[in-house]
Amino acid sequence: MTITLKPVRLPDDEPSLSPPAIPPETYLSRCRPAYDRAGSDWLVVYGDREHFNNLFFLTGFDPRFEEALLVLGRSGPRHVVTGNECLCYAVLAGLPGLEVVLAQTLSLMAQDRSTAPNLGRVLRDLGLKTGDTIGLVGWKYLEPEEREAGRPGFFVPEFIVDVLRRIAGADDRVRDATPVLMHPVTGLASTIDADQIAAYEWAAARASAAVRRIVTGARADESEFAMVSRMGYAGEAQSVHVMLAAAGRDAPVIGLRSPTARTLKRGDGVGAAVGYWGGLCCRAGLLDAGGNDAFLAAAKAYFAGIAAWYETVDIGVRGGDIHAAVTAALAKGELKPALNPGHLTGATEWTHSPVRPGSDERIASGMPFQVDIIPVPMPNGWALNCEDPVTIADATLRAELKARHPAVHARIEARRAFVADQIGIAIKPSLLPMSAIQLWLPPFWLAVDRALAMG
Repeated sequence: MTITLKPVRLPDDEPSLSPPAIPPETYLSRCRPAYDRAGSDWLVVYGDREHFNNLFFLTGFDPRFEEALLVLGRSGPRHVVTGNECLCYAVLAGLPGLEVVLAQTLSLMAQDRSTAPNLGRVLRDLGLKTGDTIGLVGWKYLEPEEREAGRPGFFVPEFIVDVLRRIAGADDRVRDATPVLMHPVTGLASTIDADQIAAYEWAAARASAAVRRIVTGARADESEFAMVSRMGYAGEAQSVHVMLAAAGRDAPVIGLRSPTARTLKRGDGVGAAVGYWGGLCCRAGLLDAGGNDAFLAAAKAYFAGIAAWYETVDIGVRGGDIHAAVTAALAKGELKPALNPGHLTGATEWTHSPVRPGSDERIASGMPFQVDIIPVPMPNGWALNCEDPVTIADATLRAELKARHPAVHARIEARRAFVADQIGIAIKPSLLPMSAIQLWLPPFWLAVDRALAMG
């Protein structure tokens, strides 16, 4: 099947400013198996401003300005340990029965330490003691080949690890429990339920609508700041900083860059990305109206790789097979993926991925994915990207989503029809398109009425 540049009309697709809520019992249903699977006397989950997804998944609380710990014990106590500034904020957590405990060691420097200055003492008061085993969850974990002398290591500040080891009385009594939440297949946060799908769909739709406004409003001879100002930000919680970067033929387009006062010129490569909790959207192309056949050919080769992802992914498919399919499609255009062609997402943008070379890990119902395929190499002044979120869902999960969140289900099915009718790709029933501009790739930003499609 050939790829063509054709007129495509995007539907109106953006939810209101009323995000779905996660029921309190959902957090309880996550904490119980997390504690059981850790197999320790205590489960301690670390979080900070940047690395909060695990803590947020279990409690609905994201620490701000400082570190925090969730402490779960065998008899059912649930505590979140915070510093001065989160003491009042943590009460907004959705986990029922959560006691907020002050440990001023977690506060920023120069703040008051006169009430609870010693983290070890605070944790001992919660019941942790010598001889206990402690499962510690960080923000990522080491694979066996990364470890030194067989030790697991912890992606948690060293002073917290030291405190826990002193309390337990032996180093080996503190164990890395991060895979309990973050393993790409068995991790509890690697699959989500209908309510979380609805929350992530709200974020994904609004983030992608913001990107749509940036792209469709693009014009030459204005600053990058002016271009981003059209996104229509309403205070949504962000999973990443807003990105917008452009460059002419004398420089590469640095996709992770924040916008600047640089004036855009016709013919620049340009990319924009907006991510809210649960969904990120990115588009990149040329700030031109067409006429660049070499760039169009590269865009078509890239789009073939995107299409291969959607055509291959399904429940039970191996991650290695997805990687191979995308890589083979891109190679026909002398391209390759800079990173994994697809990864799991959450309140933080990237958690893990079963999509790796040779991976036998299989796609499962409930997995929230970013279809994140970054093509390389790109010449100076060129940029291509078409990143959207999807969620994998079997028939049972789809039925539950429809029953609990009919408006979300209706938007998803409308997107499915748009992609089939306008883009020419039949998305499998198990793939829930979460983006308001799913698979819409206009290679020339001054002619956004035309996008790539199968035909």
